[in-house]
Formats: sequence, structure tokens, C-alpha cells
Amino acid sequence: MQFDPVLIAPRLQSMTSAGYWRNQTINDVMAQALRVCPQKTAVVAYRSDQTAPVRLSYAELEQRVLRIARSFTAMGVGHADVVSFQLPNWWEFIAVSLACARVGAVVNPIMPIFRQRELKFMLDFGESKLLIVPKRYKGFDYEAMAREMLPSLAHAPRLVVVDGSGPDSFEAALLADTSTALPSRTLDANEVMLLMYTSGTTGEPKGVTHSSNTLFANLHGFINAYHLDGSDVILGASPMAHLTGFGYLAMIPLILNATTVLQDIWEPKQALELIRDEGISFSMASSPFVSDLCAAAEAGGPVSPRFANFCCAGAPIPPVLIDKARRLLGLAVSSAWGMTECGAVTITEPERCAEKSGTTDGRPLPGIEVKVVNADGAALPQGQTGALLVRGNSLFCGYLKRPHLNATDAQGWFETGDMAYMDADGYVRINGRSKDIIIRGGENIPVMEVENLLYKHPAVSMVAIVGYPDARLGERACAFVTVRPGHTFSLEEMRRYLSENQVTRQYHPERLELMEDLPKTPSGKLQKFKLRESAKAFGDAA
Repeated sequence: MQFDPVLIAPRLQSMTSAGYWRNQTINDVMAQALRVCPQKTAVVAYRSDQTAPVRLSYAELEQRVLRIARSFTAMGVGHADVVSFQLPNWWEFIAVSLACARVGAVVNPIMPIFRQRELKFMLDFGESKLLIVPKRYKGFDYEAMAREMLPSLAHAPRLVVVDGSGPDSFEAALLADTSTALPSRTLDANEVMLLMYTSGTTGEPKGVTHSSNTLFANLHGFINAYHLDGSDVILGASPMAHLTGFGYLAMIPLILNATTVLQDIWEPKQALELIRDEGISFSMASSPFVSDLCAAAEAGGPVSPRFANFCCAGAPIPPVLIDKARRLLGLAVSSAWGMTECGAVTITEPERCAEKSGTTDGRPLPGIEVKVVNADGAALPQGQTGALLVRGNSLFCGYLKRPHLNATDAQGWFETGDMAYMDADGYVRINGRSKDIIIRGGENIPVMEVENLLYKHPAVSMVAIVGYPDARLGERACAFVTVRPGHTFSLEEMRRYLSENQVTRQYHPERLELMEDLPKTPSGKLQKFKLRESAKAFGDAA
């Protein structure tokens, strides 16, 4: 794959001289761990279908990484080749990521919720050389889906199946003992090492690319803000195939030579037991995770005094939840805002979380700048809402094959698509989105894509999907629909139709409202703000 990291060169000198870009890769991190703490536990991986976790020291993890890397080389996977893997939070996720770095391949984690519709685009667009999936996860047969789908691709990757059988099994294909020499060329810190797709808010997913420098600059700033070090044990329960999971729950523990504890299916009572038994001190996820932990503690689940800090990103945190977490769990819950394109841009420091997390989304990490502007691009004073722009060390390398969508100006400012305002202390509050998306439990729902598909249903005349508030998930989705004469349409039919068209269940609207007409301006433009106002009552009713 030919990558064009066009957003690297303009920042190279300034970010390097300022010390934000350290020219460090994950290979350097692992080499350090093997020098100073080879027998320390690196990964503890709990699987819901297994009775005991897999525990790997850094030395044991290295042995598996080397086998996978040599197998990659033997099958022709090398420099700048894309390795896609649709894996849960299993040890294989981390080992595959590290093995990619050893051979200079580009890591492409894909969320397990995606099905053929999304996968076909992602694999072909990224020209993936290899696809790694579980045999089964949460009752779904990923191998069967992949084998049915791959023949239809223009660039069909080789398939490897975790828990599979035969020559395509992970064990046979990637863990066999081979003497194949590793390549001398890997990836330098300014080459693309990560390809991660957004949720398709503009009709198709966009391939966000990061280098080691853009990713690690953000992770080091985050580490310093949370005072993390090698003694920390970090809970990885948020999906690793999100940037949150990949960067902050998989890479940060490795950078620190610390320990990460993986939970593959979220179960809050078990999470509290893991927090106690494994001595977990930190985690990061969306606010529903905190809400669930509080409920589990109220139901009698164990509370650990070592579990001190939780970073919440993906949606605003209700102030009542912050207070509840402190009271029930002794947990400092701090807010954050970011994007796949730039990582965690703003955070509320743990020291100020009680004061700021309920009313702001934090302030910029070192090396990152933000500003709020009006429609003419002029900076707005504090308290006034406008478009939020970002620039700095963690801004991505550019969109794969879509440089015209990079949305950066000559001064390096990136248009986030979010609306925000600043308070007197420089803390940012996200105050709406110019992108037409709904954030449900930290997961972006691509509204336009789902709407366009529903328009193809023979019963649907008009459709508009908007969010409504939900105490646990932040938002849920409601579809407002007008029906063609002589047809009927129901919530059950909508769900059946979306499933038939291979739309992941997490993107299905939870509510359907049938209307004679949708509100429009005199010129015929849909007035979604009126639907959003109407939908607020659904959240109140719930």
C-alpha cells in the first residue's frame, strides 16, 4: 500500500525540536521492557469462554510476537502492507499489533461490531494483505462471514482464524515455529503505522492514518497528565479496536512497561472483581462503563482503594455520575474529548475533576492547541459557541487516499466538525456537532448512511434520524419516518430490513416515530432541530 502522510512534513521540524516527537516506535518500547523487566507481567487476558486468564510476561509475549512476525514474513507480509484484524480484547490483539511493527506492516484494527457492509469497503479500500478474525465471538461466526465475503473483494486478503482449524488457524498459520529471518527494514517514526476507520459520518468510512510520532506524542502527554508509571495496572475493557482502546489501554501500558488486564465482554460485576484481584489502578472508556460499575457496587460488588482514576471520553459525563463514582468507588472520574484524527485533545486533570469534569471536556494536552471560531474564522471570546479547531503534535497524517478531506488550513488548523465554547480557565465544552452523528455509548452512529439505506425501503417516503438523551448511553437514536400511501412500516420491520442489509445492530435506531410529514423550511430543507426538540421527551419518558 502506498501511503502519503501529507500532514507530517509541515510539523516535522517544530515538533521534533520541541521534544514532542521523540522518534520512538513500539519496537523501542518492547526492547526496553526486555532489558529491564522481562519477567514482569505484560498482559492478563480474560476471556468469557475460558475459565482462567492467559498471563504473559514481557519475555513470553516477545516469544509469541517473534513467531507471528516470522510467519508474517514467510507469507509475504512486510513493509507498508496492511494487516486487518477484527479481534476482541484478547492477547492476540496486542501480539498481532507488535508483530506488525517488527515487519514494518501497518496495523488496521476493525471493530467486532462491523459486518459485511462495512468490512467489504474497509478491506478493499485499504488493500489489506491479511485479515485475522475470531472463529466465534458473542455467538457470531466471523469465519463464516469472512469466507462468504472474501471472494467478492477486489483485493482479497489471506484469512487467519483465531480458534480456527486447519492451515488457516491462528495456531498453524502464525504460531508455528519458523526460522524465517525478520526483515531489516521496519517503519520509522514518521511513517504510517496505524490505519483506523471512522464511523462513516459522511456516507463512507474515512481511513485515518497515524505515525508512531503522532500517536506517541499524545500518549506521553496523557501519561504525564495522569501521573501514570510502571507500577500502574490498567484495565482494558473498552474495545481495543477504537483509538481509546488501542492507544490508551494497549499501547500506554507497553510504553510504561506496566501491565494491562483485558476483559473481552463487558460485565461490570466481573470488572469490579478484576479491579480488586489484579490491583487495577486506572482505566478509560465512555460514561456507561462508569455507570455500570456504580450500579454493580451498589448491588454489593467489591470496591478496591487502588482503583483511583478513570478517564471518560465519548460523551459528556452527568455531574451526578461523577459524584456517585467518588462516593461509591472512591474513583476520580475526569472528562476528555478527542477524535480518531487527533487522539485525546483535551482532558480534565484528576486534580480538578470534581470541579471541572461535569461542566467541561477538559483543556488541551501539551503540544496541542485549540481555538473556537465564528463562520468567518475569527476567534470567539470565552463563553461563545463556535466551530472547534485543533492543531499540534497528535494531529493525524491524513486520510487514506482522500487528502482533499484532510480539513487543514495553511496554518495547520484542523476542522473538527464540533461546536464548542471555552471558559475563563481555557477549558473546552463541546456544545453540539456540525456533523450529523449520534454518539451512543461512545460509539458514533453514521446517521446519513442509515438514513440513505432506509430511503430504499419501499414503504419509506421520508426519514430523519436524531438522537435523544439516555441516562446510561448518553444518546439513543430515533427514526422519524413518513410512509408511502398503501404501505405500512414498523419498528420490527425497520430492524429486519437493516439486519437484512448487514447494518450492524448498534447502528439500528431504538425508536420509530411515524409522522404524516416532517418539519421543513419554506424552501423544503428538513428542520432536524425541531425533531431533536421533540425527541428530548423520549429521554425524559425513559
